[in-house]
Amino acid sequence: MPSDTAKELYLELLKKTILYEIWLEHEPGATVENRRQGLDWPMIAHSMIGRLRMDSLHRHMDSVLADNIEGDFIETGVWRGGACIFMRGFLKAHGVKDRRVWVADSFEGLPAPDEARYPVDKGAIFHEQEFLKVSLSEVIKNFQRYDLLDDQVRFLKGWFEDTLPTAPIEKIAIARLDGDMYSSTMDSLTNLYPKVSVGGYVIIDDYSIGYCSAAVHDYRKAHNIEEPIIPIDTTGVYWRKTKP
Repeated sequence: MPSDTAKELYLELLKKTILYEIWLEHEPGATVENRRQGLDWPMIAHSMIGRLRMDSLHRHMDSVLADNIEGDFIETGVWRGGACIFMRGFLKAHGVKDRRVWVADSFEGLPAPDEARYPVDKGAIFHEQEFLKVSLSEVIKNFQRYDLLDDQVRFLKGWFEDTLPTAPIEKIAIARLDGDMYSSTMDSLTNLYPKVSVGGYVIIDDYSIGYCSAAVHDYRKAHNIEEPIIPIDTTGVYWRKTKP
């Protein structure tokens, strides 16, 4: 088992590589503050969540292990896979073999608004953004680049409304939701929140987007969720589940 110092050095280097921080001056248009806050759409980096949200994810995973919170890790909406790659690297660094990382995405971009079911999404144009469309094969290759593709990584390809209801996930320790839209966020919460263990974390990447935050508030109100929403940076938030 690697020493604690070696683990932290590896995980810090993994974060710097996934976020492309080491070579940031060579990435067109990138700035230190934008990458810290996750405000840019990187040309090269494997994640757009930024340093503050990546560090927060790291702390949540540390907390889950320290408190023996049961369950797997999942991200819904993975882009190039960077946050999930870090999750898998974290488990490997700590020698954890009884948890999986679930990588859920259409791998075809975001869905067009379904205004009949989710009128809040009216006017959303995320589905028109080619930059957000990253194929499953590309995400798999990114895992392979870090030597982190193995049977503890499971892919759920398709729209969340189709894949999440039947996903063979029993318990979740960390649910990282990055769906941008009301529909994607609501589908994720509806299907995953009941599986989040008490003491587990729910992370909302795009809370600053009105479509997303509306879904969060509607779901929390409908299910009497009162745990405080804690800001991470200018866009991301989380809360810790304290009751079944």
